[in-house]
Amino acid sequence: MDLIFLLFYIIVFIFGLAVGSFLNSLIYRLENEKKLSGRSVCPYCAHKLSWCDLVPVFSFLFLVGQCRYCQKKISWQYPVVEISTGLMFLFIFTFLNSQLPTYNLNYFVNLAFLFYIASSLLVIFVYDLKHSLIPDAILFWAIGLTVVYQLLTNHRFFLFNSLWVGLAASAFFAVIFFISRGAWMGFGDVKLAVLLGFILGFPNVLLGVFLAFLFGAIIGGGLIILGKKKLKSQMPFAPFLIAGTFVPMFWGKAIIYWYISLFAF
Repeated sequence: MDLIFLLFYIIVFIFGLAVGSFLNSLIYRLENEKKLSGRSVCPYCAHKLSWCDLVPVFSFLFLVGQCRYCQKKISWQYPVVEISTGLMFLFIFTFLNSQLPTYNLNYFVNLAFLFYIASSLLVIFVYDLKHSLIPDAILFWAIGLTVVYQLLTNHRFFLFNSLWVGLAASAFFAVIFFISRGAWMGFGDVKLAVLLGFILGFPNVLLGVFLAFLFGAIIGGGLIILGKKKLKSQMPFAPFLIAGTFVPMFWGKAIIYWYISLFAF
């Protein structure tokens, strides 16, 4: 039995690597406004890539981080995104097995949704980090499918909790956006807050927002100390929002209960 579960974990990790490879292609095509259809090409020499150039992680290692055809260096983004996706999928699979040990329709719906949301948030994370811009195509699809998922699995929670939380979170960031005239955060963060509110609901969204600002303060402060940024330098905020969201997605209740217990007499 243990060997069977080990095989499942290996399959999930490899599947995550393959999805990560697709996410890299998606990011590249969004950056260059290209269609999703068509063969992958080298971003430098535009040579069409063969299957042996596209094996996640292993092709990067085998080619020593260079294009086979023009010898230009391949960005570390590619293996990092692939490995990150594989590890995220592995974690989600392990976590869900501890919460829903029965393999029924509900289990697979939750698994597919979490895989999709994790992939979407990873694309937004990388894209905003590189371009200080959140791609609407990815965000709006994620919002739409989150609404469908919430209505199908827990419509009462969505209608009486996360729907209003998403709108309230977006309004909160909209106030910051308009007061600062876009200096403190972009309007893409306002739209992203809708998705995060729909996913987390109350009170998890409070923890997510708190962690986002905490992570932003720590990283921003560290970059200022190292001389990489100045006090008035702008930084993309979506990566911090996404990092802050992942924690309450899986441990929100436990952390909030622990925090409340500190004040219990």
